[in-house]
Amino acid sequence: MMNLRCLYCQTPFTLGRPEMLAALVTMSEKHQNHYDAHCPRCRRANSISRQRMELFFPNWREAAKQQASMPAADPDELPSASANLKTEPLTKAVKSAALKTAAVKKTAAENAKPSASKRQRASKPASAKKTTPSKASPSKTSKPSSKDKKK
Repeated sequence: MMNLRCLYCQTPFTLGRPEMLAALVTMSEKHQNHYDAHCPRCRRANSISRQRMELFFPNWREAAKQQASMPAADPDELPSASANLKTEPLTKAVKSAALKTAAVKKTAAENAKPSASKRQRASKPASAKKTTPSKASPSKTSKPSSKDKKK
C-alpha cells in the first residue's frame, strides 16, 4: 500500500497492492518511467515515478509471475460466503412484523421534538426581523460636496 497526497488539491489517497502491481507491469511492458495515479477527489493525474513504486513493492516481478500462473476464474464460479447460505422467502408473519416496525419508526421520527433552530424560528414573528439600511448608496447629506467646501 502506498500513501499519496494529490499535488493539486492536497487530498490524501492510497494505491493498493493490486493497482501498484498492474501499474508496474504495464510500465515495464510499455517501457514507461511514470504512472499517472488519479486523485479520487479532483480526478487529476499525479505522476509517480517507477523507482518510487518499486521501492514500495520490491518483489513485484515475483508477484506478477504468481498472478499470471493462477488460472483466471469467472465471477460466477467463485464460491462466496453468501452463496453458501440458503435464502428462503420470508414468511407473512416476518414481513408484517418488519412493516410494523418500519411504520413505528417513521411515526416516532415525525412526532419527535423539533430542533432548537426550528423552535427559535417558530417563536419569532416575521415582523420582528431587523432591517438595516443598505450601504451601497450613500445619501448626499452625509458628504459635503467639493463646491460647499470652497465657499
